[in-house]
Amino acid sequence: MKYRHLLLPLAVAAGLLSLSACKKEASPEGPATTAATGAGTGETADQFVARVNAEYRAAFPETTSAQWLSSTYINDDSQRVAAKANERSLAQLNAWIEQARKFEGQPMSEDSKRALALLKLMTSMPAPKDPAKLSELTAIAARMEGDYGAGTYCTGEGDAKQCRQLGELEDVLRSSRDYDAQLDAWQGWHSTAAPMRHDYARFVQLVNEGATELGYADTGAMWRAGYDMPADQFATETDRLWEQVRPLYEQLHCFARDRLQQTYGVEKGQVAGGLIPAHLTGNMWQQEWGNLWDILQPYPEAGSLDITAALEKQYQQDLGAALHKRGASPDTRARFEAEREAQLLVAKQMAERAQDFYVSLGMPKLPDSYWAKSQFIKPLDRDVVCHASAWDMDMAGDVRTKMCIKPTEEDFTTIYHELGHLYYDLAYNPQPPLFQNGANDGFHEAIGDTIVLAMTPKYLNSIGLVDAPQESREAVINNQMRMALAKVAFLPFGLMIDRWRWGVFDGSITPDHYNQAWWELKAKYQGVAPATPRGEEFFDAGAKYHVPGNTPYTRYFLADLLQFQFYKSLCEAAGHTGPLYECSFYGNPEAGRKFQAMLAHGASQPWQATLKELTGSERIDGGAVLEYFAPLQEWLKQQNQGKQCGWQAPATASAAPKAAAPKG
Repeated sequence: MKYRHLLLPLAVAAGLLSLSACKKEASPEGPATTAATGAGTGETADQFVARVNAEYRAAFPETTSAQWLSSTYINDDSQRVAAKANERSLAQLNAWIEQARKFEGQPMSEDSKRALALLKLMTSMPAPKDPAKLSELTAIAARMEGDYGAGTYCTGEGDAKQCRQLGELEDVLRSSRDYDAQLDAWQGWHSTAAPMRHDYARFVQLVNEGATELGYADTGAMWRAGYDMPADQFATETDRLWEQVRPLYEQLHCFARDRLQQTYGVEKGQVAGGLIPAHLTGNMWQQEWGNLWDILQPYPEAGSLDITAALEKQYQQDLGAALHKRGASPDTRARFEAEREAQLLVAKQMAERAQDFYVSLGMPKLPDSYWAKSQFIKPLDRDVVCHASAWDMDMAGDVRTKMCIKPTEEDFTTIYHELGHLYYDLAYNPQPPLFQNGANDGFHEAIGDTIVLAMTPKYLNSIGLVDAPQESREAVINNQMRMALAKVAFLPFGLMIDRWRWGVFDGSITPDHYNQAWWELKAKYQGVAPATPRGEEFFDAGAKYHVPGNTPYTRYFLADLLQFQFYKSLCEAAGHTGPLYECSFYGNPEAGRKFQAMLAHGASQPWQATLKELTGSERIDGGAVLEYFAPLQEWLKQQNQGKQCGWQAPATASAAPKAAAPKG
């Protein structure tokens, strides 16, 4: 899958969000000089914004470098450096916000009005003004980031002791079909989050204090305020969008549950009320189901879409070449070195292939520094955060990705996703820092995923990853299912994480009910449940990076819808005719120009205006999703005829009672 990723490494303490624009900064000699001055100073509002832009740009590299080190060299020292850097940046943000108050109601340029409105929303981690509490907050944030990256599950004793981190535990869920082995791996990773529970509860108290000092009811209300509409209206909009696509998800859920029951038996293939067991989806968080392709593939004889097998073949070729360089009979050390060389090489080859798609649209190649400074594979000598993320280090071209790439389809599409962030960054880097961001945060997440939608079987065949696609209904359904396991399966997960956090922030979910509420929401939206009881001694929300990392998550739900709107518009620009799902705009300069024009706007105008320029509509809508998946939805309805679809969430989802008949 394409992991759901960060625009910036905000997670450690959510330093300052990067924002962008296509409009030039106001000249001090222009209209800005006529604006009212701040009380007690000769500085105008427009001059204040220009000063903040300059100070922000100058301070930005120090903050991002500290965050990069804390994610790629996890230890007490790097956490301390990151915490202090974030403490300084958040204190500076609070100072800017306080200084901005004196310009309220004063004349200023439209750009300055927007910049000052965005200033209050520059961090997802509002910090208290009290210096001691600010220091405590950044220390907790850095500690949770480090604890997540270093999380390790150990079994056995003495010489028989075996310790595994997230990547190895994910491998079990991805590849094993042993029910007990998968359950052990799933429970093992989730056990690593339990110690964060106390830190997280305190974290919530501190950020809520920071949010109220900024004038918001709580942190969740502050997050919802960042969408150029009233916060309550935004929540209603997300409900509307979910209702549009929910019937499609329910059909996919019904089909997947039936196949799991065929594989594991009726008792193990579901839990009470027709919920899918959390550890059987091939994914640690049940957010994407692509790793169940061997179980869910509709037509095994209708052409191969096994991208992972093709990438593994490439790795074996690279390994063979690396071994050949070391002679006829390499010893154990030489073979190990050859394996590391091949792992790095295939990872870079995957990134180069993703870069090629963007370059085919008229975008530049990534700078040499990207290839020299990015983290492509997991280092041997230290703990790192493997969760994939894209980084703009200096607003001047030093862009990087941080991953632990393996030769799998999941990681392959993730790279295409991450490079979307970087090309967005590069498009707006020349613009004022206060406008260097996506039109809204969902836009940033949708850019790379729009490219993923264009990775059709024909495109994949053209780059040698799959056989020549068959022209048949069965082949269409196969490809639709491949996409649906990533895109459709994700939709309710993209919604429920922030539903949980909004409740945590507003106090309706108290610390003594964290886990119960988490599983109730997963049951309600996703139709999944744990196979064994998960009481309040656990902190299962913390097993998902974005919770201890404090990254707002509704952006990913929005992105899953926006990408289809973007994709449809770019296909129209490329002159595509025929079914939407057949379109790839690879190599089309007109689609590239239209895409680039949108990226250049950044956050300089309300997202509704940017969306309208690209798609003709000011509204996010699920219609393009339904158009794209129309053949699959009809096929799923046929496959599910006579089955009892839907599910019934238990009163307390975390109790995980025995299997029962699903709701009709």
